[in-house]
Amino acid sequence: MTIKVFGHKSPDTDSTGSAIVWAWYLNECRGTPAEPRLLGEPNTEALFVLNRWGFDKPEFLEDVSADDTCIIVDTNNVAELPDSINDANVTEVIDHHLLQGGLKTKSPINITVRPVACTATIMHDLMGDDAAKMPTEIKGAMLSCILSDTLEFRSPTTTDVDRHLAEHLAADLGLTISDYAAEMFAAKSDVSSYSDAELLRMDSKAYEVDGTKFRVSVLETTSPSTVLSRKAGLMEDMASVAEDDGVDQVLFFLVDILSEEAILFAPNDLVKTVAEKSFGVTVDSDLVSLPGVVSRKKQIIPALKV
Repeated sequence: MTIKVFGHKSPDTDSTGSAIVWAWYLNECRGTPAEPRLLGEPNTEALFVLNRWGFDKPEFLEDVSADDTCIIVDTNNVAELPDSINDANVTEVIDHHLLQGGLKTKSPINITVRPVACTATIMHDLMGDDAAKMPTEIKGAMLSCILSDTLEFRSPTTTDVDRHLAEHLAADLGLTISDYAAEMFAAKSDVSSYSDAELLRMDSKAYEVDGTKFRVSVLETTSPSTVLSRKAGLMEDMASVAEDDGVDQVLFFLVDILSEEAILFAPNDLVKTVAEKSFGVTVDSDLVSLPGVVSRKKQIIPALKV
């Protein structure tokens, strides 16, 4: 039996990298056969990380069955997991998000949910002394996860634990954090090969507020003008993506990493109302500037009101 290790749909760097890190740990330190899997196409930053550290892209997993044994990382939200997840034998959850509910297991399991910025940070602690066995590429994946989820320590989700671990890993790897993070963010910002609909789904999570279903999409970039030049197409596709995905509205936040602010695309009255009630702003155009807002987990999702 080989354990399938996977994160959420629309996989980002932490979801992709943490699955690889934990599968390595299970195989090499616990002697348990495991393989990382993906629930979708990784974003451009995650693809850069895979290539930079010499990993093959994990195989795509469309669904699971009662015959599958699984470990879930970087989420506990059933809306972000395979449709049949509650039929599978889930044995462990490692996550840093709020508890969503709805996940059912066949027996008691190990669940580790901690208020840090990154799943990989938790994994390092769970490994204990075995963390010293990590080869270069696993250390590289772990560092990448932390720098991605903290936006190089700009995100308010960043903790001292995340920062100190990243600094330790970078020193081991002989990397300068600012230089390597710049490479990662440049890769994240290159979205030229993606359609408008793909951008809206690339890093998104389903979330419901008082009966209104949203797809909360975040695109982090060091080149916001590139995305803003596609505003018309993105706004046009928001309606069709919402209809196809069975939600009432797509909320699209363009996060400018360097300026540390988000721009919310507001194509209609619903989104404008959400912006005003959630963030206390006055909306007078179809773009809403939200200075200091960079974290979906800590600053966007908890604030949403309709």
